[in-house]
Parts: sequence; C-alpha cells; structure tokens
Amino acid sequence: MPVKIRLARHGRKRAAYYHIVVADIRSPRDGKYIERIGDYNPNTNPATINIDFDKAVDWLMKGAQPTDTMRNILSYEGVLYKKHLLEGVKKGAFDEATADSKFQEWKTQKLAKIQAKIDKLSSDASADAKARLEAEKKVNDERAEAIVKRNSDLAAEAEAAAKAEEETTEEATEEASEETAEAEVATEEVKAEETAEEVKVEEPKAEEKKEEAAEVKAEKPKVEEKKEEAPKAEEAKKEEKTEE
Repeated sequence: MPVKIRLARHGRKRAAYYHIVVADIRSPRDGKYIERIGDYNPNTNPATINIDFDKAVDWLMKGAQPTDTMRNILSYEGVLYKKHLLEGVKKGAFDEATADSKFQEWKTQKLAKIQAKIDKLSSDASADAKARLEAEKKVNDERAEAIVKRNSDLAAEAEAAAKAEEETTEEATEEASEETAEAEVATEEVKAEETAEEVKVEEPKAEEKKEEAAEVKAEKPKVEEKKEEAPKAEEAKKEEKTEE
C-alpha cells in the first residue's frame, strides 16, 4: 500500500496550521491517516516545526514518499540527510559512528544558522521598534513645538487685541474730552454772545436816558423864561395902577 508523508490542514481562515501525517495516497487531504508524526505552524517567523525525528526516518526507510512541501520541511529538519547517512552505512561506505558524527556536525551548523536568523529577526525588530519610537518622538516634538508656537501666537494676538482695545479706549476718551471741551467753549461763546446782546440792548436805554436828560435841560430855560416874564407882568400891572 503506497503511503505519503503530507500535511493535514487545520485552524481558521488566514491562520491555518498543519498536522504532519502519514496517510494512504488514496485518502483525502484532511481525511483518515495512518499516523500523526508532528505539526507545522507557518504563522510564526521562523516557522514552528515539531516532528518525531525517528518516526519520520523510519517511515522514509520503509518507502513513504513525502510531498513537495514535506520534502522541504524534512530537509530543513535534517531527516533526509539522516536517511542518506543511514543508507551509506547500509552500503558500507562508513560506519554508524561516522554517520552520527557527520549528522551532529551538520546539526550544529544548522542550529547556528537558525539562531543567527532568530538573532537577526530580533535585532531587526528592535531596530524597527527603535525607529518607530524615534519617529513617534519626532512627531510628538513637532506637535509640541506647533502647540507652543500656536499658544505664543494666540498670546501675541490677545496682547495685540488688548493693546488695540486700550488705544481705542484712550482715543475714545480723548475724543470725548475734546468734545466736552468744544461744548464748553461753544457754551461760553453762546453766553458771551448773549451777554454782548444784552449789553447792546442796554446801551440804547442809556442813550434814551441821555436824550431824556437833554430834553429836561432844554425845558429848564422855558421855566426861566416864565420867571423872567413874571416880573415884567408885575411891572405892567404897577404901571397901570399908576396911570389910574
């Protein structure tokens, strides 16, 4: 019965993980399987692979055929290399101890490469986080500077508005005082004009009094004339008495 080492899909949409199974080639992908020998999660970086190494080698030695994806996974984990070494031992190319030492050397190098990749990813993540923090700090600094500038501009505008209002108030006060002074001057002028008119009205009265006084003086000679005429009348009466 031909068998395959393949992946059986599980998990939800866009977050799938897989079981590594040994199944009949005629079975559907997610159907019945003979044995589960591990799991594979591609959602992490690097991908997480858990596999029973000895069972995977045993099934390969029995003739199980891996799919293309599983071939890459088994190569990454060293299962295919171990199978190659065991076949060399079986053919007598070298002994089992040499095969184990070669595999341990390969495994050490592989683990070093994996660790270097993990360290690189970690350093890249740290650098990315640092860059994002610096960018965020720069944005915050620019925002703070903009806020300070805006506040200073608002303060300057408020100060200018207060100063303008104060100048307007002073101008209004000066205009009011000038208007008051002009009103007082106009009132004084009106009073002066009224006084001058009163003086002008009184002057004719004084002239009339003068004219009346002149008339009185003119009438006094008439009285004197009457006094002069009185002695003459008396003398005429005396002459008449004498004639008699």
